Amino acid sequence: MTNNYLERDYMSADGLRLYYRVYGAHRADRPAVICLPGLTRNCRDFARLAAHLSDGFHVFTPDLRGRGRSQHDLQWQRYQPLTYVADIVALIAHEQLESVALIGTSLGGLVAMLLAATPAVTIKAIVLNDIGPEVESAAMARIGAYVGNTPVAPSWDAAIARAQSAYGLAFPDFTAADWRYLTECTCREAEDGAIITDYDPHIGTAVRAAPSGAAPDLWPLFGMLRSIPTLAIRGGLSDVLSAATFARMRAAKSDLQQLEIANRGHAPTLDEPTAVAAIDQLLRG
Repeated sequence: MTNNYLERDYMSADGLRLYYRVYGAHRADRPAVICLPGLTRNCRDFARLAAHLSDGFHVFTPDLRGRGRSQHDLQWQRYQPLTYVADIVALIAHEQLESVALIGTSLGGLVAMLLAATPAVTIKAIVLNDIGPEVESAAMARIGAYVGNTPVAPSWDAAIARAQSAYGLAFPDFTAADWRYLTECTCREAEDGAIITDYDPHIGTAVRAAPSGAAPDLWPLFGMLRSIPTLAIRGGLSDVLSAATFARMRAAKSDLQQLEIANRGHAPTLDEPTAVAAIDQLLRG
């Protein structure tokens, strides 16, 4: 046991060693919870939420391939959602999980929706964190510009200052401690002491190689959630999930639970008290 979690790994279908953490213990009466991070993030994003949920749930927080302690893919073309879906299906099989609840932030939410369309997976509940069937084009351009292009920082203080400059508009009420925690979740110290982002820069190559033009219509995918209890969370300042799309999601799924978090852009950290309470209500309901 390391801290309050176990560290494990498994092999993907195409031979990559993938890392994940396990919180809590098996519960026959409740689904396991799998937390899926955003595009450049990793399992550390969910450390606080997973520790909280572990009192009543068996919680799994994987590093997607190319992130954190999971192996990087030498074929960057495989950094795409259907690959991640296959990796999570492999994790579910590896752990022999009969049913799961999914908590997905941004890209992780898209992966969760794709998993809902996978017959091999029994999903009991889904949390979509600041993601929906439509992503604003300006946000897509912003993300494509920075992924894989973050310069090396000479120290943790410099990395924290860089994060605050880049994301200050998304987290206007963050304290100094919040900024340090966020930076430590998203970066690591290299062998030469420099602070680097904790993901394969070729993820950015894959993002920029994606076809330009009209985004695919994901509303049919969202429709696959019609029989699954779902909580949609939006940062009130988000440029990724618009208020209009958020409202349309509720119109398309009348039983959708929704929460908008003030003073949060993309994406809420899910340790906000209102987010924790809403997730508790969904999972325990």
